[in-house]
Amino acid sequence: MGILGDSLDRAAENTFTRPLPKSAGAQMRFLVRSEKGSTRAVARRLGVSQRTVERYLKDQLKRPRKELAGRLVDEVRKSWQPRVRQRARQTAATSGGIVIETRARFGFTAAPGSTDDGRLRLITQHLPPSYAARLFDARTGGATERELRDIAAEGLQEQYFKDHGRRAQGLMVEFTDIDYVELDY
Repeated sequence: MGILGDSLDRAAENTFTRPLPKSAGAQMRFLVRSEKGSTRAVARRLGVSQRTVERYLKDQLKRPRKELAGRLVDEVRKSWQPRVRQRARQTAATSGGIVIETRARFGFTAAPGSTDDGRLRLITQHLPPSYAARLFDARTGGATERELRDIAAEGLQEQYFKDHGRRAQGLMVEFTDIDYVELDY
């Protein structure tokens, strides 16, 4: 997706309570269980033949090619511990909030006489549950990277730059040139 979407996915992975299966056979067995026993559906997800999936299930094949190994890990990661992931997301959206750490260029639209030139800043800020809920809803709704960036910029604007509405009333923040973003909940 994009830098914010990927960061949301990594934050969800940090909520796992058990590690991902290590061997290709164990990963394949997990995918088959998640597809209710359908080796054909797993083969379609991975872009391989149904017979290849069956060989991994029987441990006749043990080491997948590099590109298949990557797709296999990605597919397992998408389906791994959905209830744990959902519970953590629900907690963040209702009571815990989300922490965003970023290094990016922030520019401003502000009152005349103030500086509005963008500059690189390193910011670590807790965003309240309402912004976490908006980010999760936008992500599941198929929002673009720009829409996710706008939600994060609005949260940083209100919490960091406006200090919860106590200063800089007319300030509008632009969140551009993102170097990195880490999210945690």
